[in-house]
Amino acid sequence: VQLQASGGGLVQPGGSLRLSCTASGRTFSNYAVGWFRQAQGKEREFVVAISRDGDSIYYVDSVKGRFTISRDNAKKGVYLQMNSLEPEDTAVYYCAAGPIFIATVEDRYAFWGQGTLVTVSS
Repeated sequence: VQLQASGGGLVQPGGSLRLSCTASGRTFSNYAVGWFRQAQGKEREFVVAISRDGDSIYYVDSVKGRFTISRDNAKKGVYLQMNSLEPEDTAVYYCAAGPIFIATVEDRYAFWGQGTLVTVSS
């Protein structure tokens, strides 16, 4: 499966962005999808994951209550609504897919998109 992440940009603190991850290729509904992010000079970290059917979701504590993930298997898309953005959210955001139920670790995901940059700054 090929993944394309989009929707990043520059936003002021407290603002919102909606990231999209669109897939092509194999049956998208067979794959869990995760979002990871990597800030400059730091290791890539888990942000949120959604199960194949969308019924199970895991968020990292730092984004709970601010970020919301959803998926539309018919459109082969996963969406990350990010509200109340903070400068600490600045990073390149990657979406990843794997033929698993759901996971929070990188090595469970076989397919990765190219990343989209989110910059939170005034």
